[in-house]
Amino acid sequence: MLIAYKDKTQTRRFASRMEKPKNYIGSPKKLKSLLKKNSGRSRGRVTVRHQGGRHKRFYRTIDFKRDKDNVPAIVEALENDPNRNVPIALLKYEDGDRRYIISPKGLKAGDSVIAGPKVEVKLGNALKLGNMPIGTVVHNVELTPGKGGQIGRSAGTGLIIQSKEGKVIHLKMPSTEIRQVSSECMATVGVLGNEDWKNMELGKAGRSRHMGIRPTVRGVAMDPDSHPHGGGEARSGVGRKSPMTVYGRKAVGKTRKKNKWTDKYILKRRKA
Repeated sequence: MLIAYKDKTQTRRFASRMEKPKNYIGSPKKLKSLLKKNSGRSRGRVTVRHQGGRHKRFYRTIDFKRDKDNVPAIVEALENDPNRNVPIALLKYEDGDRRYIISPKGLKAGDSVIAGPKVEVKLGNALKLGNMPIGTVVHNVELTPGKGGQIGRSAGTGLIIQSKEGKVIHLKMPSTEIRQVSSECMATVGVLGNEDWKNMELGKAGRSRHMGIRPTVRGVAMDPDSHPHGGGEARSGVGRKSPMTVYGRKAVGKTRKKNKWTDKYILKRRKA
């Protein structure tokens, strides 16, 4: 849930934050590791712009595979993860093992979940797509059986099982794209919460810097040597056939690579 700050100072007047889970009990040490800072650099050179600074963070190891088959687990606590825009749930299995999963909307502390090829289709349970009925909303979906969830992992995301065709499942993405996925791939039942995350107002520049986001300068404000949009007298537009990145690649419209090897799995393209 989105919470507006009560402070009415210049910086906090319009700022807001996401409500944190109330039953936080602390992260197990074996599931945490210090997240290294790269500041968008590889061997000292900037490879990703607008990164740098950032507060010290710990990375939480998330179980995207859900490969602990047919072992029931209890949701011990829900936690906020500084590396994600969706809450995570700490599971305690019957054998004492603890693991993190990304938490679907409606999952509460004390709930029971289980993973397996043919378990019950219930919120938080993970099973094969081929064993779910048409119309089921899922997240954390595998693209290759056994590799772990790769799509449907961000806040407010839910993929819909539209139809089945032999050993192939037709999944409708949030972008309206319809994609073919193997029926042997695992997925978790439910839609991810925290959908208000995109409406959060940071309120001040310093908050962005703590998150590791450095300032962005518009290309049209630069000189022509620094950016494809640069140059021109006074206020000028892009000046090219289409907006491009600093590296000269198109930045709007259909930017997907042509003849990509995964094209054969896409039945319907998303809206441009």
